[in-house]
Amino acid sequence: MVRHFFEANKPVAAICHGLQVLTAAGVLQGRTATAYPAVGPELTLAGARFEEVSADKAVVDGNLVTAPAWPAHPEWLAKFLQVLGVRIEGV
Repeated sequence: MVRHFFEANKPVAAICHGLQVLTAAGVLQGRTATAYPAVGPELTLAGARFEEVSADKAVVDGNLVTAPAWPAHPEWLAKFLQVLGVRIEGV
C-alpha cells in the first residue's frame, strides 16, 4: 500500500517510529524526512536524508510530511492538510 501511494505521488504522513514502515517499503531513497531521533540512522540506511528538528516541528518533501513526535501534531497536521490541498477557514 505504501509503495502504491508513493508510485502514484499520493500524500503520505508519518510520525515518530512510523517512518520504519516507509524504510521497510523502500520508498525513502533520495527523500528528506524526520522521525524519532533513534530512527534517524535507519532513515539514512534507507537512502533518506534525516533532518533533525525540534519535537514540535514537521518536515515536508513533496508529497511526504514527517515529524519526530506527538508535540509536532499541530504543525504536522497543518502541513499535511496543505499537501492534501485542503483549506480550512476559522471562525
